[in-house]
Formats: sequence, C-alpha cells, structure tokens
Amino acid sequence: EDNSNLKPPQCEGYTFLKGEAGQSNQAKDTRKPYTDIIKENEKFIKYYETQNVCKKDEFDAFIASLKTDLPATFRITGSKGEARKMLETVQGQFIKDCLNQDGDNGESPNIFPLPWYPNKLAWQLELTRKDIRRCEAYYKLHNFLISETEHGTISRQETVSMIPPLLLDVQPHHKVLDMCAAPGSKTAQLLEMLHANDDPIPSGYVIANDVDNKRCYMLVHQAKRLNSPCVAVINHDSAILPNLSASLPDGSTEQVQFDRILCDVPCSGDGTLRKNPDIWMKWTPANGLNLHGIQSRILRRGVELLTVGGRLVYSTCSINPIENEAVIHRLLSETDGALQLVDVSSSLPGLKYEPGMESWLVGSRNLEFYNSYEEVDEKWQTTIRPQIMRILPHHQNTGAFFVAVLEKLKPLNSKERSFKAEDATNANKKRENDDNLPQNQRKRRRKEGYREDPFVFFEEKEAVWDEIKSFYEISDDFDSKCLLTRCRIGKKKNIYLTSNAVRDLVIQNQSVIKFINTGVKAFVRCDNKNMRCAFRIANDGLESIYPYIGDSRKIDIPKDDLIALLLNDDPMKSPPIISLSEVVQKQVENLSPGSCVLIYKEEIENSDVPFIIHISGWRGTTSLRCYMSQHSTVHLLRLLGGDISKYDVNKFKKLEGDEGEEKEEEQPAVDAK
Repeated sequence: EDNSNLKPPQCEGYTFLKGEAGQSNQAKDTRKPYTDIIKENEKFIKYYETQNVCKKDEFDAFIASLKTDLPATFRITGSKGEARKMLETVQGQFIKDCLNQDGDNGESPNIFPLPWYPNKLAWQLELTRKDIRRCEAYYKLHNFLISETEHGTISRQETVSMIPPLLLDVQPHHKVLDMCAAPGSKTAQLLEMLHANDDPIPSGYVIANDVDNKRCYMLVHQAKRLNSPCVAVINHDSAILPNLSASLPDGSTEQVQFDRILCDVPCSGDGTLRKNPDIWMKWTPANGLNLHGIQSRILRRGVELLTVGGRLVYSTCSINPIENEAVIHRLLSETDGALQLVDVSSSLPGLKYEPGMESWLVGSRNLEFYNSYEEVDEKWQTTIRPQIMRILPHHQNTGAFFVAVLEKLKPLNSKERSFKAEDATNANKKRENDDNLPQNQRKRRRKEGYREDPFVFFEEKEAVWDEIKSFYEISDDFDSKCLLTRCRIGKKKNIYLTSNAVRDLVIQNQSVIKFINTGVKAFVRCDNKNMRCAFRIANDGLESIYPYIGDSRKIDIPKDDLIALLLNDDPMKSPPIISLSEVVQKQVENLSPGSCVLIYKEEIENSDVPFIIHISGWRGTTSLRCYMSQHSTVHLLRLLGGDISKYDVNKFKKLEGDEGEEKEEEQPAVDAK
C-alpha cells in the first residue's frame, strides 16, 4: 500500500530500513509486531517539549495523537469525466452504505472528503481491521479500494503526502523534477496535474528520480498506472544530479532548467509515528543532526536546477526543526537574495496548520541544548554546525509534516556548482578502481542495480511503421520518431510512445544519467493470419494515440453491448457480432479483422464534461471482443452499472458462515498491495 510519506535516507552515507531511521540494512533486524511496541520514548518527549513545537497546553494532546492509528485516505484519479463518474460511484454505492452503519459506540463511521482537496476527490475514513471484518459495507469499500488502486483510478495516499504537489501548482507546459520520488504517490499526483486539461500529450513532462535502484521500480509501477508518455524515471544521487541537456530548434543544445521541482527529502520520519510505531524504539536526536547535511545538499542542488521564476517545494515527514526550518534558513542565508519564500497560506482553504517555528535549539544526542555555536561542547562540534543556528522568518508547516515553498528570483551566485558528464565518467572510473581492490579494501558503496535494456527510438524510415500507419490510417501529424522499443535486434514485441520533449531528453542524456523507464505501451505484436497488421493497439497508450487514428477502425458502442463484451471473460468464446445491436453490426460490417477502438460516451448530470471510454477491441472473423485486464473490466462495469458478481468474490459471506467469534478474529483483512 502506498499510503506512506516515509522517505528512508538512502543517499550517500545513509542507508536506513524503511520506518527505522538510524538503523543500517546490515544491522540485526530487531523489529517487533506493532501490537507489542511500547509507544514511549523519554528523549523524544523531552526533545520536542524543549523545542516548543506546539503550544504548551497542547503538548499532551500532541503526544497522545502520535500514539493513535492513522486513518486511511485515498484520492480519485483519472480524466475529468471519469473522475466525476467515479466520485458518483464512491459516494452513491459505497460511502452511503457505510454511513448507514452503526459502529460499536452506536455512531456512524467518520468518513468525509478532505475539505481542502479540490472537487471532493480525496477522502478520509476511520475504519479499523475489526470494523472491516464485521461489516459487509466496510468490507465492500475496502475491497473496492484495493481493486481500483490496481486499476489506477484510486490512489491510497496519506493526507499530508497530498499537500506538496498541490502547492507546486503544476501546469501542462511545465518541466517538472521530482528529486527523491520513490515510492511514487506524489509523482503520480504531479502527472495528474500535467494532464489536468485532458491533453493526451502535454508539452511538459515529469522526471522522477531516486537514488535507490530497487525503489525506482516502485516508481515505475506507480507511473505506469497513469499511462503517460510524458514521464521518465531516472536513478541518481539527487545531491549531485548532473545538468541535463535539451535540443534547440537550430540544432544546438541548452541546459534544462526546471519550472517546478519537488524536493521531498530523506528524513528521520518521526512525523510518521502513527503508522510506523517502531520509530518509537529507535528515535534519537542524532537522526536529525545526521540528516541535515544531505538534506541541505539536495535542496541546494534542486535550486541550482530551477529556472528563474520557477517554484520549488521542500518537504519532509519530520517534526524536527533541524531538518526543516534550519535547512531552509541555511539555504536562504547562503544564496544572497536569489530565493524567496512564497506565502501559500490561502492556497488550500480548509487546511489546518501551524505556522513554522521562528527559533529553535540544537540538541546533542545526550539532549544537551544550545542557543549558539559558541556554546557547543568541543566533542560535538563536528556534528553540530553553525549553519543550523539561525532563525527562519516565514514558512508553512502541517504538524507531522513540513512544507516550504520557494521561488527563484535570480541565478545563484558564482559558487553555484555544475555536475556535467565528466563527473559521471569520473564516478564510473572510481567504481571500476574499487572493483579491482581486494574484498577487504573495498569502500562501502551502493550497488549499481540492474542493467537496463536500451531505449531504441524509431528512425525516419522504420520498417514496421508503414504497415501500422496504413492499417490504422494514422495522421501525418503523428511523429513516429517518438515511438521506441527496448531491443536493437530481433522482432519488435512492444512499441512504446513518449512525448517529443521526453524523447529528446533521453537521446541527449543517456550517457550522463541512468534512465530506468520511459514511454507508454502503444502497440503490441499480435501475429495473426487474419490480420493485415502485425500489431494491435494497447490500452495503455490508447488515449495518447487516439486523436491520430483514422475513423475507419473506430466503433461507437451502446452501453448494453459494451457491458456484454466486458462480461465475456473467455477469449475463445467472444460474443458473436450477430448477438450485438444493429448499431454495432452496421459499423463492423465492412471492417477487416484486427485491432479496433471501441468508443462509449455518456453525458453526466450537472456537468459539461461527458464521460468517454476508449477501449482497445478486436474485430474477429465473426466476433467482437475487448482487451481488458480483470481490474479494468471490473472498474468499467462498476461505472456502467453492470453486474460484477462474477468478478467480485465477497469473502464477507464466507466469514458470516464461520462458527464462533474466535474463528472470525483469525480471518485477516485484505491488505492493499
């Protein structure tokens, strides 16, 4: 479940287990079941009481809340029409049923839309596993969220994690960088904003980076659910991200300056205690002190990559001012008026927050506090630096989360660093030299990860393209050079699509930085003797290529016919064309066998944006079917009001048949993947 904002420090010199700040991956695993964890830590309480992180009369309530479980939250994603239709389904079928239930205390459950999130597209629900096991309405909602998360129309994301992307104010033409992006919930949110106008291929793009190679694949999974051709996942240390190049119309190149940058840095994560209670056992004041340096370096590099007039959001899931205000103040004091804090207090009406701290103390691991660097004992002076002993005038904090918005007013001073291709080359040489050393002399360093397949873009005259273009009557406006495969030789199995800007970025920078993934699947090889074209249309990239496909292979389909196709789950027994309506029969009468596009359109009450579905279909010799995963099939049947009982196994009915309360308690709730 991606319901987390904990970002384990996994940059150079810092490798932490998720939710276990301060403990190396190499250390012995001492984790306990969450039910056995004692939620007490004297140093934690003394540290934050001394720091005055909240009003004195609220401190007990502040600590008490950290010991309670975190409520679940989710967002509705997708195009405007589909999101509205999904909201109708959520409110009408699931939330309504849940609100009609009485809990153990006789009251209805607390389920409500977040007041500050636009268009009621984010919801919070306070349900326990016990609630889910005992009530069918809650169980159905729980399973609905799991299924729709797999499809990509629901994102299960913590409330505070939704805030930074909203404050970035991303527009479809923006070049966006997410510096520490894994596991990817915020990256997905940024992509949604990029496509906010339902433009299938906006001119902007999102570059999602993470230093941890394995976590990059979590990013890929998240990004793929959005089916965008305007995203690339890269793998690099964000503190030394190289300058990226982009082509100009005259053939020259320029350095990429990003319009929006999200800097959600590695942190101690003590703001996530409610869902990661093992932090209670491991928290020390040293965590924040150790991370201040890397956080400052990542933020500084982000500002260097930001264009003048651009916006950067710095955020952590830490309560510690050493990781928050001190990092911001250090940057402002070192950049000579090149940056300003942006007042975003009115950007999210209904959001409750406390203003940031204007002063703070620095404490050693032994909880010795200092007002100035001169007071620091000599033995701590290598850990406690003078840069973190300053006052920040203004920024925004959300309690167990920290957000500050910065705008770049002018280029940084002459000390601004530049990491070019030669830096990457030198780093590779250093790694090669390390490999030649005896095992006991090798320096500890992060692994390089998996070797990626190449990104091979189509040439001007690609052999398979003429066949595809002719069969689907694709417009000359479509740039086939934006198509790519992941192999240089042999048959092309999958063909992917990127935007022009992402294509250029990959071509110009493959030697500088490691690209993990880019492109949305547009065509899939489907050799069939009855088909004139060897490739069918993939649902993943259909929205991106739909405007360029000719009308001859597009079929308008009524609701009843579409439901009939969706209910068929046996490709060997596809519905005969003669069993469908005359409307469909007339459209496919002269259509040659092969891939096609099924189109369904429905007007939505009180909305000028219709609900439109485009599905990859297959016109057989005598039959018609659609290509859909089971999660996508269930999703569409829900929106169309179809019967999903054959796909939706209600385990709650099985629980009702179990004998005895004890056996029921042994049945686990289904967790999101």
